[in-house]
Amino acid sequence: MDGPKEQDVADELGDRIARNARQLRLARGLTQAQMAKIAGLPRATWTNLESGAANPTIGVLHRAAAALQVAVEELLSAPRAACELFPLGALPERSQGQARVRKLLPHAIPGMEMDRIELPPGGRMGGVPHTPGTREYLTVEVGELELVAAGETWRLSAGDVISFRGDQKHSYGNPGTRTAVGYSVVVLAPNV
Repeated sequence: MDGPKEQDVADELGDRIARNARQLRLARGLTQAQMAKIAGLPRATWTNLESGAANPTIGVLHRAAAALQVAVEELLSAPRAACELFPLGALPERSQGQARVRKLLPHAIPGMEMDRIELPPGGRMGGVPHTPGTREYLTVEVGELELVAAGETWRLSAGDVISFRGDQKHSYGNPGTRTAVGYSVVVLAPNV
């Protein structure tokens, strides 16, 4: 039988799940019935999840998190503040080839990767082929970028967007005379 401490922890966890599920659902502008349908759960299960009194199975947590498009950890974690500032330099950054690549968002979005790419004039960066069925989108904010994919070369100027299969060999280059800045959005193929 659970002692007082174990029960307190269980109650706190139930309250966290309830607050997070409700906050995330409301942020999407959905009712409990709509959310339950998206998650493939009975409405009563969703209602219990948001009540704080539920003791959901891992399967229910997984379905709820997938429907809310967050990791299960986000349902279990202490609720986040309504706003969170991430100053320049706070997000992960790495060098890849001659490029500086920085994560565009501080929190992962399941099935997606978003990066800011900065390439000096004449700079190149190899792309890593993703899992089969992946789609990648590249847009240019400043300067020019050159995409080489499937043996073809595409030249993009500021404002241009290109969509291509991200599961093939590809690379990026800056053919211009000034530093280029672009954004890569990778939509990963769902695990089957």
